[in-house]
Amino acid sequence: MQIRHVLVAAAALSFAGVAVAAPQCTDAPESEWMGEEAMQQQLKDQGYQIDRFVVTDTNCYEIYGEDKEGVKVEIYFNPVNGEAVEEHRND
Repeated sequence: MQIRHVLVAAAALSFAGVAVAAPQCTDAPESEWMGEEAMQQQLKDQGYQIDRFVVTDTNCYEIYGEDKEGVKVEIYFNPVNGEAVEEHRND
């Protein structure tokens, strides 16, 4: 019985890793990236409220917060040009 629980847990973790994988946003060196403060200011100017700003291992700027309509969002941005690469909304 215990082995079954371990196998189920292992399978769930392996699928969870795939489900939350961040996109690859750029291969450009960090010297070509927009500064973190500049990116955050650009997003605030567009009406985003940023609760959390993260630099991912896959070369993205990622935000957790709300858009100008107050909808919760998680968005991955290309740090070179500031374009959204992937967006998740909680409508």
